[in-house]
Amino acid sequence: MKNRTKYFAYPYIIWIIIFIALPAFLVLLYSITTKESDGITTIQFTLENFKNFFNPLYLNILWDSIYLAAVSTIICLLIGYPAAFIISNAHLSRRNTLLFLCILPMWMNMLLRTYAWMTILGNNGILNNLFSLLGLPTFNLLYTKGATVMGMVYNFLPFMILPIYTALSKMDRGLLEAADDLGADKKTVFIKVILPLSMPGVISGIIMVFMPAVSTFIIPQLLGGNKNMMIGNLVERLFIINGDWNFGSAISIVMMLIILLSMSIMNKFDIDKEGGARLW
Repeated sequence: MKNRTKYFAYPYIIWIIIFIALPAFLVLLYSITTKESDGITTIQFTLENFKNFFNPLYLNILWDSIYLAAVSTIICLLIGYPAAFIISNAHLSRRNTLLFLCILPMWMNMLLRTYAWMTILGNNGILNNLFSLLGLPTFNLLYTKGATVMGMVYNFLPFMILPIYTALSKMDRGLLEAADDLGADKKTVFIKVILPLSMPGVISGIIMVFMPAVSTFIIPQLLGGNKNMMIGNLVERLFIINGDWNFGSAISIVMMLIILLSMSIMNKFDIDKEGGARLW
């Protein structure tokens, strides 16, 4: 029977090879090669693509991408943890409704959701019209870093709420009752019991928000405009507009290394199998 069940894994292995391993290999191959054409096109192996990335212009774009992604992740955590806590403590009927409202925006295409924010933040958008009705000064909200962060928080917030909610909902309520019986106040219970037990969800949420935020290109392109370019916009421009697949692949490899590094840092937290986490 065991010999037969292993065959069920073959479709997944084939899927991984075709759609993950092969594209990653091609990106790596493009990043370490360059094309030279003197009548005859030749491909040479080189690290020049990676050296070009250390131009201060590209490093500043990388830093802005990491900074905006980190800010968005922190805001998502500050909003998502209380939201997940409220949902996990709500009555079962209300809990399902709150979860439905949390997931509902994800039913709409991400591009349409971002276009909606352009309508809200525009110079003649909903917010500025509201400010005008109230006699308040209007603001240039669109095409700023703040608009980019706001769009990323809106689009990626469910990815922070859901894993934290899962960790909180699986928590053994007997531990909370035991802490209460031992005389711990609500603040102590949260710091000593709830927060450590929910850390696996927090770590998963941080990874799930930071990874797409640092590499996104639609949100900064629509809400940030030409003034705020992120690393995802640079890769898109190199591939689609400039046709420089080699340099674009090199930047993609750098981004993959940064994401893997961030994941390895988060995995330094010792998460046990029962849902707890050591913070030291």
